[in-house]
Amino acid sequence: MAKISNKQPVLKPQDLYVLLALLSRGGGSVGYPELAEQTGLAVSAVHGALKRAAVAQLVTFQERRPVVLKTQLREFLLHGAKYVFPPVWGSLTRGVPTGYAAAPLNAVIAPSADPVPVWPHPKGSVRGVSLAPLYPSVPAAVLKDERLYAILALFDALRSGQARERNAAQKLLDEFFQ
Repeated sequence: MAKISNKQPVLKPQDLYVLLALLSRGGGSVGYPELAEQTGLAVSAVHGALKRAAVAQLVTFQERRPVVLKTQLREFLLHGAKYVFPPVWGSLTRGVPTGYAAAPLNAVIAPSADPVPVWPHPKGSVRGVSLAPLYPSVPAAVLKDERLYAILALFDALRSGQARERNAAQKLLDEFFQ
């Protein structure tokens, strides 16, 4: 009797990270080396991420270059990604502010007396509660790229924030999908 294969494609955290990096560039066509430089991933990791994203119908290729399918990615971010990539909290640490503590959401949500969420990083400017980033190279990458920082911080607000933070993050994220 033949063995039945049940190989299901599964999105990995770096897949969403690469898609958000692509979105931060306007969602247009860009090469693998540029995405690898932006995200701190190897070119082969970017290639694998985009292949899995294509199977999930979150990206397409035009002239062999990846292009974000914005409608599908927006739907996934708003309604599914927080379940696939739930927040992982840690202890107090120094790091890079995320969620409601980072721009652009920090202009809308007033901070409380509670420690803010941070991605642990030695060059971080704030002490707060550790929130594991979507991928380990995120904190270093966002220190060099303001748009990528905004998108990833808003995603963290969606996956870890209270209702008011999630609603505000959704409205701010919509601007990146125009």
